[in-house]
Amino acid sequence: MIRTMIAQTMELDDDTFAVEEILEQLKLGENLLKNSVGIIACHYEFVFSNVYKAICEALPFDVVGTISPTSAVAENSASLIFAITVLTSDDVEFDVAMTPSLLDNPREAVTETYNSISKGRKPALILTYAPFILQNCGDDYVDALSEASGDAPCFGTLAVDDTMDFAHCYLLANGEYHRDRMAMVLLYGEVKPNFIVANISEHRILEKSAVITKSSGALLMEVNERPVIEYFSDLGLLDATETQYALSTLPFLLDFNDGSPKVSKVFIALSPEKYAICNGAMPEGCTLYMASTDKDDVMLTTGEAVERILGNVDNASLVLIYSCIGRSMTLGSDQFKEIELIDEKLKGKANFMVAYSGGEICPAQVTDGKAVNRFHNNAFIACIL
Repeated sequence: MIRTMIAQTMELDDDTFAVEEILEQLKLGENLLKNSVGIIACHYEFVFSNVYKAICEALPFDVVGTISPTSAVAENSASLIFAITVLTSDDVEFDVAMTPSLLDNPREAVTETYNSISKGRKPALILTYAPFILQNCGDDYVDALSEASGDAPCFGTLAVDDTMDFAHCYLLANGEYHRDRMAMVLLYGEVKPNFIVANISEHRILEKSAVITKSSGALLMEVNERPVIEYFSDLGLLDATETQYALSTLPFLLDFNDGSPKVSKVFIALSPEKYAICNGAMPEGCTLYMASTDKDDVMLTTGEAVERILGNVDNASLVLIYSCIGRSMTLGSDQFKEIELIDEKLKGKANFMVAYSGGEICPAQVTDGKAVNRFHNNAFIACIL
């Protein structure tokens, strides 16, 4: 059994007061069990003000998480908030490790770190946290973990901030912050997580599909044996592709043709060769759809996802939610509307923490203990523990 404690502070200037606030809410002396780990989300200002480090130093267990431009716990959402969820248990174990740099060989870094900590044991769940690195493909992290763990369920996020150049997308771990490393938490014991994924409504998918016939990682070169630029031209999107992230409201949906649900991926920009650079792998043989999203669809799909969560929270200790920053951007001036909807529906019914993401890691499905782990864009993901 896992017990959950959640705390938050909005104190940026006085790290002593911030620590007191967190400790008062957690009441560790009354609540802490044998094994514990902390999961955090906060604005990068908490890193620069020393509040983040001071809180980590005051806690007697490992703490990991990511920067998020907005975070929320029950009845409190804001940009400048530090949120922490503590998982504690007498019979569930939490093993924490951090990779070396992901810049040179991310698959090798992830695999070797996992193997060094797991020692051949298969975890019930892997929580993963990493920075957003433009030149890296998040699918590499997911594929490496899936292969090394025998398809154990993986759930997590890539950090994202609110700067124009993503300068402060930090992985957070035990008071340190990094732009090129991943942290993972392996959970062992009687842990039976449920996962919820939502991206775009089926009725928002455009009719013209295509098969990916040439790609390299996140580089989409050809569809239907024609240059991808011609596919954009056929859809009347040629001019839009000239601007980075111009198609953020027109994400791709990938069908892996293996019976698993479609996965959303976002177009970032055109390469000099007129290939599509995407925020995630575009495997050859997948069927590619383009879909459109807007404020109404973000709220619709979030609402549907939360209703599914409500059907699975009996006896649950925590709902951990990550939503793509693209969904928040689509909401425009109503950037808190999605979080407000989550709070409205979940408050009083489940402990929860919400943060925004630069790439979401969550199983598309789990069958007989084996997970089809995917790296998502533009998605809402939830892990119910």
